[in-house]
Amino acid sequence: MKKTAAFLSLGCKVNSYETEAMRGMFEAAGYDIVDFKEVADVYVVNTCTVTNIADRKSRQMLHQAKHRNPQAIIAAVGCYVQAAEEVLLADSAVDIVVGNNKKSDIVRMVERCRESDDKEELVVDINSEKDYEELHVITTMEKTRAFIKIQDGCNRFCSYCIIPYVRGRVRSRKEEDILTEITELSVKGFKEIVLTGIHISSYGSDLLGLDTDTQDIADQELPLARLIVKIGELPGIERIRLGSLEPRIITEDFLAVVSSVRQFCPHFHLSLQSGSDSVLRRMNRKYSASEYYDRVQLIRSHFEYPSFTTDVIVGFPGETEEEFRQTIDFVQSIGFSHIHVFKYSKRAGTKAAVMPNQISEEVKSRRSDELISVSNLMSEEYQAHFLGRIEKILFEESMEKDGKFYQIGHNERYLKLAVEDNRELSNQLLKVRVTGLLTEEILLCEITN
Repeated sequence: MKKTAAFLSLGCKVNSYETEAMRGMFEAAGYDIVDFKEVADVYVVNTCTVTNIADRKSRQMLHQAKHRNPQAIIAAVGCYVQAAEEVLLADSAVDIVVGNNKKSDIVRMVERCRESDDKEELVVDINSEKDYEELHVITTMEKTRAFIKIQDGCNRFCSYCIIPYVRGRVRSRKEEDILTEITELSVKGFKEIVLTGIHISSYGSDLLGLDTDTQDIADQELPLARLIVKIGELPGIERIRLGSLEPRIITEDFLAVVSSVRQFCPHFHLSLQSGSDSVLRRMNRKYSASEYYDRVQLIRSHFEYPSFTTDVIVGFPGETEEEFRQTIDFVQSIGFSHIHVFKYSKRAGTKAAVMPNQISEEVKSRRSDELISVSNLMSEEYQAHFLGRIEKILFEESMEKDGKFYQIGHNERYLKLAVEDNRELSNQLLKVRVTGLLTEEILLCEITN
């Protein structure tokens, strides 16, 4: 009887990519992969530690797996492990503890654990790691869109963020390795590639020997832009999308290169966090609100109706009502298509956690609700630009509503579009005309010839 393994990824898209890579390693080793809610011989939880709540969720999932099968091997891997190694080593529910940059050893560690009763541990000093850990996605749970990890680590040290301490310094993946993986996924039918990482704006900075805190990588040899060009030359790839970017990478040179790539999607997730300069300084962000605005305008000079999405933290320590109003005014001046709103959450080990003037939950909730309302209005205004336009959908899924069947997908700007059709259209790229709204979040379209 074959051994079974189950996986759970918590947190970011980088974790999802790494989980897919580990799943592939177990499949290659002869394991059958089952759902995490089923009984398995091995459970692997790729943990998250971005907030204290994420820590608690990681512990809960590890204990849930042990409860489901007390005889199973439970492996805790990733960021929470890196932050709480001693806690997990003392946890009787956990058999294997694997930190970041060592996930490629997971199968070997599980096999060794099966042969003995000893707890396995492999956690390195992540801040001294200089090499990118090569992981490869063989299969992916996504049907049309493949996430490709191109770098790890961050050198920014924002005052609210624990990630540089658990992911280490910037480490970039070799260009040829990225292109090889994308080629293999293209052969399997994937048409859309999303480049992801902990801080992809720093991609290549370590290979060039640059300090990204003092030198603007975009003004150097443009390694990220060069990578995008080379991906665009690969057969079968119809869309290239980027994960979260720092505003400083947006320069005339960068945009001139990427706008020349046919497959590049004009959807920019530009991290903001606050529209108040004083809050940005307390956050240790490396730009001002006016600099952010200028980069947005520069993008608009190169693309028609580009989509801007972002993250904003409300209730950061010391945030006054005036500073919050500055954020409201600023996001309206940009006209985002969507804002991911987060209420500030203390993370032990960060500078922000011990800052004075912590904001009450009541105030954070009120500000969050207001900003979400503003975001929804901006989303409606952005959607209105596309009524009557011809767009391209890469179809991904089906949906039934009021007895009718719809095929759903996204356009290049990451707007969700639908056509009424009962055919299986997944992974097809078709032209449509936007005719109205199906729901608040989905534009209704009709297929054109």
